Amino acid sequence: MTPALPRWADLVLIPGLNLALAFLVAGLVVVFIGEDPIRAVRILIQGSLGSSYGIGFTLFYATTFVFTGLAVAIAFHASLFNIGGEGQAALGGVGATLVCLAVPWPHWALALPFAILGAGLLGGAWAFIPGYLQAKRGSHIVITTIMFNFIASALVVYLLNNVLKAPGMSLETRKFGEGTYLPFMHEMLGAIGIEMSRTPMNLTSILALAAAFLTWLLIWRTRLGYEIRAFGHSEPAAVYAGIDPVRITILVMVMSGAMAGLMALNVVMGYQHRLVLDFVGGAGFVGIAVALMGRSHPVGVILASILFGILYQGGAELAFEMPAITRDMIVVIQALVILFTGALENLVRLPVERVFARRARG
Repeated sequence: MTPALPRWADLVLIPGLNLALAFLVAGLVVVFIGEDPIRAVRILIQGSLGSSYGIGFTLFYATTFVFTGLAVAIAFHASLFNIGGEGQAALGGVGATLVCLAVPWPHWALALPFAILGAGLLGGAWAFIPGYLQAKRGSHIVITTIMFNFIASALVVYLLNNVLKAPGMSLETRKFGEGTYLPFMHEMLGAIGIEMSRTPMNLTSILALAAAFLTWLLIWRTRLGYEIRAFGHSEPAAVYAGIDPVRITILVMVMSGAMAGLMALNVVMGYQHRLVLDFVGGAGFVGIAVALMGRSHPVGVILASILFGILYQGGAELAFEMPAITRDMIVVIQALVILFTGALENLVRLPVERVFARRARG
């Protein structure tokens, strides 16, 4: 039997090697189309981290991915593969929108707690149904969450067409009242004398860090978190210890869906100030890669989210500066990162385990 890897190797070394392989293959693709990969990397980094403007956009994208990554990570700890974050986030956006449009809020500080509640409730409710079907009917969570993504998409289209649509051609709601606008980060920093370029980054970035901390507390410092991890490691052993699998499955899915729903605060309430069609933009699926790469740990999720924020923002700058590298090429690079950190993880893990096994025997 192969001895367990040191924690640092599992959390840092293997993801780092996977990431290096992904960028190596991406560099070969750039060479194949006749461009300089060194220059491409320089533009990517400069565009995402080389200015307060780039950093603001990078962290804005990363904030969204923190929520969807934590959503997937919470489910992972119970060995549940929630890939319905896209639909749960979409319903979370509906929840936040209903709160923002319901009352002429005088200040964002009053609106925010209710928006958090609305987004979390609808996101959690959308995940409750697959969780219930898994726990009570044995329906596979992967299949049901995939299906619910499409149902959520159709439901949001219906609502924007028939219930919430603002006058005009666009599928969007009317703009929220100014009392619901979350403060932008450049405004918050400017109030204490720190200059920052105007970007969509807003107060939700701080909420994302709080969500990561609370997730850590839940999973590693509470009785419920212990039950979740025990259930994830071995369902028969958990049942033998008196843990109710139905309760854990449904609770975990509701918490996972609620976390995914909270990503809507960043886009809907913090930036667009309205609900628009397809505001999630694939963030629910990126959250799967973020959770895999971050080893379902909140710190890892934050770091992986920043990486994908760099790819999103730096990729946009790269497509502008090097037209031969299209937006589709950036998607290919992102896909390579997902491929090597997910499906091909054992390509690195197995050789690393053999190296550590030889060192242990020697």
